[in-house]
Amino acid sequence: MDLANGGGKIDMKRKWNWPIWIGFIVAIGGLFSYEFFAQFPVTRDFPWATLVLFGVGAVLLIVGLFRAFGRPQLYRGKIFGSIFTLITALLFAFFAYEIFYVLRQVPLSAQAPRVGQRAPSFSLPDQNGKEVALNDLLSPNGAVLIFYRGHW
Repeated sequence: MDLANGGGKIDMKRKWNWPIWIGFIVAIGGLFSYEFFAQFPVTRDFPWATLVLFGVGAVLLIVGLFRAFGRPQLYRGKIFGSIFTLITALLFAFFAYEIFYVLRQVPLSAQAPRVGQRAPSFSLPDQNGKEVALNDLLSPNGAVLIFYRGHW
C-alpha cells in the first residue's frame, strides 16, 4: 500500500525490453546471413561477418537479460529473454559445429591434379545438354581449369 496515493496500489507499467528482441533478431539474421556471405571469398573462408552478427546479438541479449532480472519491476523479458538466449546459444553451437568441425572433415582428393599437372581427359554436358570434351577445348597453349571446393 502506498500512503501517498491514499492507500491505493501503484500500477507501474513495465517497459518494453528492446535489447532482447533486437538481439534475438540479429542473432537469427547472423545464422541465415552465412549463405549470403559465402558468396565472397573474404567472408567464406572464415565466417567473421556471421560471427560478428552472432556476437552483437549475444551482447544485446545479455544486456536485455540484465535489465529484466536486475529491475524486473521496470523491464519485461525474464522468460522470453531466457528462452531466446538459449535458442541463440543452441543455434550458434550448431553453426560453429558445422563450420569449424564438419566442413573441415571433408577430405582432400588424392586423385585431383596438382597445379601444372596435365588433367585427365573428360567430358561434361554444357548448358544446352551437349557433351563437351576437354580435348575439344584445348588450344596449342592449353586450357585453364578452375576447381571450386565447397558447397553452394
